Amino acid sequence: MDIVMPQLGETVTEGTLTVWHKKPGERVEPGEVLFEVETDKVDTEVPAPAPGVLAEILVEEGETVVVGTRIGILQADGEEAPAPSVVAEAKAVAAESPKTDAAPAMAGKADAAAPPLSPVVRRMLAEQGLKPTDVTGTGSGGRIKKQDIEAHIAAQADEKTPPADGPDRVTVPFNKIRKRTADHMVASKAASPHVLQAVEVDFYRIAAIRAAKGADWKAREGFSLTFLPFIAHAACRAIREFPHVNASVDGDALVVWRDVDLGIAVDLGPDGLVAPVIRNAGGRSVADLARAINDLSSRARRNALTADDVSDGTYTLSNSGSFGTLITAPIINQPQVAILSIDGISKKPVVIESDAGDSIAIRPVGVLAQSFDHRAIDGAYSAGFLKRIKQLIEADDWSDALD
Repeated sequence: MDIVMPQLGETVTEGTLTVWHKKPGERVEPGEVLFEVETDKVDTEVPAPAPGVLAEILVEEGETVVVGTRIGILQADGEEAPAPSVVAEAKAVAAESPKTDAAPAMAGKADAAAPPLSPVVRRMLAEQGLKPTDVTGTGSGGRIKKQDIEAHIAAQADEKTPPADGPDRVTVPFNKIRKRTADHMVASKAASPHVLQAVEVDFYRIAAIRAAKGADWKAREGFSLTFLPFIAHAACRAIREFPHVNASVDGDALVVWRDVDLGIAVDLGPDGLVAPVIRNAGGRSVADLARAINDLSSRARRNALTADDVSDGTYTLSNSGSFGTLITAPIINQPQVAILSIDGISKKPVVIESDAGDSIAIRPVGVLAQSFDHRAIDGAYSAGFLKRIKQLIEADDWSDALD
């Protein structure tokens, strides 16, 4: 059975094979991680397609090949071992397959008894003067990941006081996701004149639903019910009345999208962040949005997103609320024209107006802050959009939102 370079998204044409998790002659079970691939958008663990034995590796770690290239041969259960002539022919074809420049593999191989090391990990170990045994791996089978090296370096920096004649800092090279994030943010600030607007919102009605139904939801769904899917639902509804925030700039024109493909920024710690996309978010219920957000966030943190998951969003939510932030000015996710930040929600005294007069109540209050591209929309339009989200959150009856 041929093992080929997978297509990890409609627009992806090539991938870099970063690590093999098995050696020729070793058995693999279906669903067990067989190799890892890095593209310009995501890093992905690829499972074995069937039970069997890895008969041959045709593409070595660190090589970049086009989608569909044969990278190995799996002798599936019930199949005969490939003849030497077949293996030789496959190696020749793989050697002639189109390749692009990739990071050079580091000299030396990992110890035969140790989990395999990717070229990125080998390079980072060499740059920091570390041995594999110095770092505790958290990957499958104890494999060392780049995050493990970064955590080890950070721990050393916290524990050590540099000698007077020694270095006074630790340099941590940007990994690929961190560099992509940095480049994307710089390009966005250069392209778009950013303007920030914010409104305070009383989340009393949503908080009441979470208090009443949150425990049952978690028992049924397996994850906590947060404010985020309610806010996402309100934002999508407000976009129907203010469609120009769901758009992209194309030269001297504004491309306004009919569907809301909603990006959800997910923090990956020191690695950076990604914004996987919920397709047709405007047509989903609060419950559907909650499940989609949990699924994408979980897959992002375990490195299981595809390139399609992070492509072609039309509007983005950035949620720093769990950290208790007051207000955040997010950078627009190009080529979109606006992004909404959800900051910390905390109890505050609020003036409640009624026919009987004003009163003061303690309510859960938070700030929604939108950065927008002033080329595409103006302050009054953005303010109207924020006002509408605020009205929907504060005035709607959310009691049947999870039914």
